[in-house]
Amino acid sequence: MPSTESPGFSEELTFEQAMERLEAIVRSLEGDGCKLDEALNAHSEGIALARFCLQRLEAAELKIQNLSLE
Repeated sequence: MPSTESPGFSEELTFEQAMERLEAIVRSLEGDGCKLDEALNAHSEGIALARFCLQRLEAAELKIQNLSLE
């Protein structure tokens, strides 16, 4: 089932899994064997993963701030 926060990612995707995939994308883009279409698709996925991770980090920061106020 797609997430309402980040279209295309499952609800079960963890921050750590997203970061691992993002790191793999970066490694593949830094290599020489990536064709243009593959690179464009990987870049798009990487941007979506980066946004997903940023949303997760912002949510965690908000939780920490709320806990600090209690």
